[in-house]
Amino acid sequence: MKIEILGVGCPKCKQLIANVESAVKELNIQAEIGKVTDIDKITGYGVMMTPGLVINGQVVSSGKVLNKDEIKAIISGGECEKNNSGSCGCCCN
Repeated sequence: MKIEILGVGCPKCKQLIANVESAVKELNIQAEIGKVTDIDKITGYGVMMTPGLVINGQVVSSGKVLNKDEIKAIISGGECEKNNSGSCGCCCN
């Protein structure tokens, strides 16, 4: 699994990185976690508000710091924007 955090290093971006690392650790999964700070690459994903979260090449959140549980739900296939239910509290709202 490849996880990318999009942002230029603001406190919200740093918090999202910490939350992602914590979620991955709790789920006990192997993941390559990277940071994308280049504005052109960030906008290339269609993200206009940071922080952004990309999992396996798909933007799953932008403009919000997801908490650890929201990230765990997305990673483990829980509800997220894919079904537009809004119940996960991530970018669906």
